[in-house]
Amino acid sequence: MFYNTYCTKAATKIGMLCVWRGLYCTLLLVTLLAAGSLAAAPTEQSNTLSLTMVIERVQQQHPSLKVFKFRQQALDGVAQTQALTPGYEIGFDADNIVGSGEFQGTDSAEFSVSLSSVIELGDKLDARSTVVNEQRAYLEAERKIAALNLLAETTRRYIDVLATQSQLQLAIDSLSLAEQTLNVVTTRAQAGITPDAEVKRAQAAVFNAKLVAENQLHQLDYAKLALSMMWGESQVSFGTLAGSLFEFTDDVALAPLYEKVKYSPAIAAYLTQAQLKEAELRFAKTQSGTDIKWSVGVKQLQQTNDIALIAGFSMPLFSGERNRGAILSAQAEKEAVFANREVALLELYRQLYRAYASRKQAILTVNRLQASIIPTLTSALEDTEKSYEQGLYSYLDYLTAREELLFARRALIDAAASALRYGVDIEQLIAEPLPASQHTFFNDFSKTAEVSKTATGHAK
Repeated sequence: MFYNTYCTKAATKIGMLCVWRGLYCTLLLVTLLAAGSLAAAPTEQSNTLSLTMVIERVQQQHPSLKVFKFRQQALDGVAQTQALTPGYEIGFDADNIVGSGEFQGTDSAEFSVSLSSVIELGDKLDARSTVVNEQRAYLEAERKIAALNLLAETTRRYIDVLATQSQLQLAIDSLSLAEQTLNVVTTRAQAGITPDAEVKRAQAAVFNAKLVAENQLHQLDYAKLALSMMWGESQVSFGTLAGSLFEFTDDVALAPLYEKVKYSPAIAAYLTQAQLKEAELRFAKTQSGTDIKWSVGVKQLQQTNDIALIAGFSMPLFSGERNRGAILSAQAEKEAVFANREVALLELYRQLYRAYASRKQAILTVNRLQASIIPTLTSALEDTEKSYEQGLYSYLDYLTAREELLFARRALIDAAASALRYGVDIEQLIAEPLPASQHTFFNDFSKTAEVSKTATGHAK
């Protein structure tokens, strides 16, 4: 009777002390997190960004997309040059000067002034213009691929921030559980039921949980900075990101995805490149055509002081034979493009299947963890805590139950983030959002796809 009364009073007193200690530790952690945030991002604002807002910033400010503007201007200059017809040349000849006999001096000299140019045959001008136009089309295909890759990388970094936010919240929850465990262990130790060594182990677990939380804070700062750098900022200017990792729709079929890959910008670029090589082949063939060089002018005869009209033309021989090598080379380059397209298509199929299967497995893992594993481990921890307080379980049993639950929650975050990342891989390969949006916050991805259709290069 006396012992039970003593234990009750001691537990009440120690429980109050543990509560105050827990509050103190929590306040200390919050202070550390706030200080770390301020130190890592002095200009950070307490605003929330959505995926749509992030993608719009990247499209407007990422320097890699600005390069294509200058490459387009360079092609405009090439087109202006290639559209020119052959220029004119003016020539001057002096014959029969500084000779011997009657050709001494300049009395018998003949002076000629002529104008000459080239008549192009074989549609060379049109062939040159076609090559430049196909180079423009290929540049546009490259821009679409670059924009699509940039969009995918931005989305991956967005997911990284969301996952790190969840990991930080898990670390804070872990600290709360560690403090709760310390309270229970301290109560039992004061009652003389548990040795002091277990109290020290519980205190060390609290310190370790704080360390993990601080590390997660730094990881979040880095992930946010990596995302900010996608639109050219070297400091974080946002607070949090909108979205959750743990809401998925039904899976999508694989066969339609295979069909969409055939029309993705990565494969369409090969067709555009093939058209460019076809234009270059046509231009090479036009070089087999013989151009005619003409000239016209006047000649002055010093000896008779007369003036005569002169005219002439010339053309190279065997131009077709000499140009045969260039034609064979252009033809081979064109065929190589189609072969490379088949290789690239097979590789994209492999990547698509890997991403599809991995995403499916990740979603299955998330569903199993949410539906059965985590609820079971949560219930097991509650039962273990009660049994430990009653002296039925050891501290190791209590600690193991807690760590198993935390491990499952970490696995849940990792699996959800992996599912989203594999979803991004699929969307990058098919160049459009998944037919059934894989996640609620990816609705922003779908909306942005319509706004930035030229940037994402959707197949039509």
